[in-house]
Amino acid sequence: MIKSLIGFVCAGALWLAVANGQVSTVTGSESTGKITDYTPDSALVLDTGSGEPVHYKFARKVTYVDKDGQTIQTPALTKNLRVKVHYLKQGGDMIVDKVTLAE
Repeated sequence: MIKSLIGFVCAGALWLAVANGQVSTVTGSESTGKITDYTPDSALVLDTGSGEPVHYKFARKVTYVDKDGQTIQTPALTKNLRVKVHYLKQGGDMIVDKVTLAE
């Protein structure tokens, strides 16, 4: 009896984990543009040429790379700098996890 109950609970927990994993799938995207506003470790606004500025928030851990793909520790992000961002869409927010300097 107890073994059956434990098996039932484990099966339910496994099903719940699989179901949640399928529902919360997120995909990454990239966008390129010029920085119009920047708050270090917090947010970034890009002019992508679409007419409307695009707002991004930074993930807790962001990777910064130069135009050659080499990781850099201290990025010198400034307004009017051209960058490519990799982001994940979470709810209504776009969360940047990688910034590539284009210049």
